[in-house]
Amino acid sequence: MGALATRHVLGIQDLSAEEIGLVLDTAQSFKEVNERTIKKLPTLRGRTIINLFLEPSTRTRTSFEIAAKRLSADSVNMSGSASATVKGESLVDTAKTLDAMNADLVVIRHTMAGSPQILARHMRASIINGGDGKHQHPTQALLDLFTLREHFGGFEGLRVGMVGDIAHSRVAGSLLPALSMLGAQTTVVAPPTLLPARPEALGTRVSYSLDEVLPELDVVYLLRVQQERLEGAPLPSLREYALLFGLDLARLALMHRDAIIMHPGPINRGVELSSEAADAANNLLLSQVTAGVAVRMALLYLLLGGEDDGAAA
Repeated sequence: MGALATRHVLGIQDLSAEEIGLVLDTAQSFKEVNERTIKKLPTLRGRTIINLFLEPSTRTRTSFEIAAKRLSADSVNMSGSASATVKGESLVDTAKTLDAMNADLVVIRHTMAGSPQILARHMRASIINGGDGKHQHPTQALLDLFTLREHFGGFEGLRVGMVGDIAHSRVAGSLLPALSMLGAQTTVVAPPTLLPARPEALGTRVSYSLDEVLPELDVVYLLRVQQERLEGAPLPSLREYALLFGLDLARLALMHRDAIIMHPGPINRGVELSSEAADAANNLLLSQVTAGVAVRMALLYLLLGGEDDGAAA
């Protein structure tokens, strides 16, 4: 299947366009494996993977756990409440402790931006960023790219609008540059208070009106309003946000008929999406979840040099 030039995936910039293609092609093979009755492969037998999730997660953590098990790796799951960090242990000391146990790969999710880089400096294991603060979430970007490629066949000229809390979104931090690298046209749509101080630095078109751009978009990617990260009350109310930037029945009618809806989850019904939009036929949220297992299997395989067991046949 080929190999990646990097030992770690700390951010989407660690992968070239060609390597992103390799991950997506490998994930396609594993998606087919995941559709079999017997889904387990001996590919990573004897390898040890630690899921170090020091921030709550459902989709990312569960899909990494499933991915490791389906590749026959030995996986250990650590949460914030079950780690020595609650006793005051530093992340550097946690890294050194795990390194002494000879783990092969660590997936880290942390509230602090830059935490995967700390592990990479102090461990011999490969490190995957499972989401670090407001910085990046590269595996989410990869599963979104997989979903888009499967639906549209490619990225060149694809018009993608990302709507909502851009300033606090690690999803935007990874997906926007990846889409630009692959030839898509991106637009961010948000109130000024939910954009970075210098939105032009995003390298994307900026709009303050969802109604204005909806008819031209192929993909409407809605971001969760991250109430836990909001500081200084940048929104008058969630109700007002929903009125101006939420996707509801009236706005569904503005989208062209082949356009799709995406969201990284979990959704706030009645805020980013109304129930009609959340359950619409052109909503690919569950396809994104399915893609997550295959993409994370592909990354584990490519970073740990799994055996060729016929999965790609």
